[in-house]
Order: sequence, then C-alpha cells, then structure tokens
Amino acid sequence: MDTIVKKRIKQVIKGDQDAFGEIVEIYKNSVYQLCYRMLGNRHEAEDLAQEAFIRAYVNIQSFNQDLKFSTWLFRIATNLCIDRLRKKKPDYYLDAEVAGTEGLTMYSQISSDSPLPESEVESLELQETVQKEILKLPEKYRSAIVLKYMEDMSLNEISEILDLPLGTVKTRIHRGREALRQQLRYV
Repeated sequence: MDTIVKKRIKQVIKGDQDAFGEIVEIYKNSVYQLCYRMLGNRHEAEDLAQEAFIRAYVNIQSFNQDLKFSTWLFRIATNLCIDRLRKKKPDYYLDAEVAGTEGLTMYSQISSDSPLPESEVESLELQETVQKEILKLPEKYRSAIVLKYMEDMSLNEISEILDLPLGTVKTRIHRGREALRQQLRYV
C-alpha cells in the first residue's frame, strides 16, 4: 500500500490531480472515522476530513517521502479536530433544536430506559455510551485514546501524529483510560 501511495504522491507533485483522487479513495474512510470519533458529529467530521485532504494536497510538496503518508495525513486531521474542539463552545442545552431538523430537540436524543431485546442493539448502545464519555474527556486525552483504541494505532504512530514524546503518549493514554473508567462508573 505504501509503495502505491508514494508512487501516487510523486505523480501529484508532477501535476497529476487524478492521482490524488486515488489517495483520497484509499484513506477517506479512515480519516472520516478519526474525525468522527474526535468530534462526535457526522457533519463536522465530514467537513474536517475534507479539509484534511485539501491541506494535504496543497502541502504535498512539504511531505517527507521517507515517512508514512498515513501518519502525516492523520496528524493533519487530528490537528484540525483539536483546533475545532478548542474553538467550539459546549452546547448542552436539552431544549435546543437539533441542527438540520424541524422542531426536534435534544430531549428526543435521550435514550429510553426500557431494555432492548437484541444483543446487537445493546452492543451499539454501549458503544454510543462509551463514545459520548470519550467526547467528555479533555482534548489531550481524547486524541490519544481515539488513536490508540479506536484507530488501533501503535504508540509510536500516535507519538508521531501528536508530535509528542513516547512517554507523554503513554501517560495520556493511561490518564485518559482512568478518567474514562471514572466517568463510566456513573453512567
């Protein structure tokens, strides 16, 4: 995969825009999932995934071809998500209307207390709960947890993406897990 991507990058640098389209096809789902798990909002995740690819395309000449392209691209996406999180103000008003709907409020998003019969649905519900609790983590822990457990990246890859020493990454993952464990006790 890396050899194909590096070949396409060389073509992009020479001016072949279609080659970048192939790169987007390879990584679009991974970048979107990373953004969604960081932000918890599909529309924002789509916007930032698209922005990550635009920035990668515009700055492709600055990419060091001795490194993995995916690491560079994930760093761009992660930084965009972190920037968005820092600028975003919390919107925890239950009577606020859900964006893109007519009259639907956040009250309607609260899950029912009645047990669901399907174990598959229960699993999805648990995933949603964990995702909501991850969204409550401070951004520095959230990014490390998402990259480690949801994107299944190695500590070295996370270190490269976040541009942090390996020890700091380990500490953030540990503290993030502990914070998540505490939060999930009260859910």
